[in-house]
Amino acid sequence: MNLVISALAQQPTDGVAGWAAGLVDTLGGPGAGLAIALENLFPPLPSEVILPLTGFAAGQGVLSLASALFWTTLGSVAGAVALYWIGALFGRERMHSIWGMLPLVKASDLVRTEEWFAEHGTKAIFLGRMVPIFRSLISVPAGVERMPMPVFIMLTTLGSLVWNSVLVMAGYWLGDQWDVVETYVGILSKAVAALVLVAVAAYLAVRLRSRRQARHRRAS
Repeated sequence: MNLVISALAQQPTDGVAGWAAGLVDTLGGPGAGLAIALENLFPPLPSEVILPLTGFAAGQGVLSLASALFWTTLGSVAGAVALYWIGALFGRERMHSIWGMLPLVKASDLVRTEEWFAEHGTKAIFLGRMVPIFRSLISVPAGVERMPMPVFIMLTTLGSLVWNSVLVMAGYWLGDQWDVVETYVGILSKAVAALVLVAVAAYLAVRLRSRRQARHRRAS
């Protein structure tokens, strides 16, 4: 009956929203799960559109709220596991090899990062599933460092369930204003991206200053 698409008749139904609406209308919960699995693998697909839209669909009776939460969380875990195995296949040796070819970085930086992940990786996986941009990428270092799969799946499931529940419930309660969620999460995503850029710029500035100081000491 294309219930979701019909309910969106007064709103744009092209792009990601139209694609996700079509999946949910056609496949129900599994369609929402597939959309979120692909969102994990291709971060440009925005969860802040797919998840509230799924909640809106639940409010329209296309699927139950429990089904929406179950399938979107299952899709999140499936996508994260795929990224985990990409990291595992890439491996630590290849990571160190590529790192060694990059300018302005040291092997010790990567070693310290690995040590940090070994100590705080469980918190990073759980909390990272709730942070835009990082929620997909955090699975890759878990694979590179070969975090035990049962631990990875448990933490990913819990973190994904929290994130998915907030956005699905927002879409459920907001009804035909579900797209408001995209605006606020989009602001959060831009803030995270800005912080990352500032951190990278600060790191490079410190590295360049350190290199100039080393050259000055050698010259003197």
